Amino acid sequence: MIAHACRLAPLPCPLPLFGARIPAGFPSPADDDLEGTIDLNEQLIRHPAATFFLRVQGDSMIHAGIRDGDLLVVDRSREAKSGSIVVAAVDGELTLKRLKIEGERVWLVPEHPDYAPLEIRGEMGLMIWGVVAHVVHSF
Repeated sequence: MIAHACRLAPLPCPLPLFGARIPAGFPSPADDDLEGTIDLNEQLIRHPAATFFLRVQGDSMIHAGIRDGDLLVVDRSREAKSGSIVVAAVDGELTLKRLKIEGERVWLVPEHPDYAPLEIRGEMGLMIWGVVAHVVHSF
């Protein structure tokens, strides 16, 4: 995983938001009801000074809905809690995993059965870079 730091300047970028919900089952007639606008900066970036983006490489988080090539919106201001999906550095190497905390024990857990959880032991260096706030998929 490669991280490139960039400064975010959330400029307003309103886009049309249609009021009709699109059914994922049986087709229905199209609805032209424009609800208003939506600003993706406002929706995805709550803390601009603490937010960065990363592109995913690999499939260890596939069962969390995070696929190879996805774009992550990572917020450094969010508290990393047990169950959070985090970007972490373990002994200087970046990884994307679910954080699991039980008492004094800490694991980084993949969401794929082919990968084993990593228990963080005293001699290991762990640094949480941020909590994943959103995932952007491309099809």
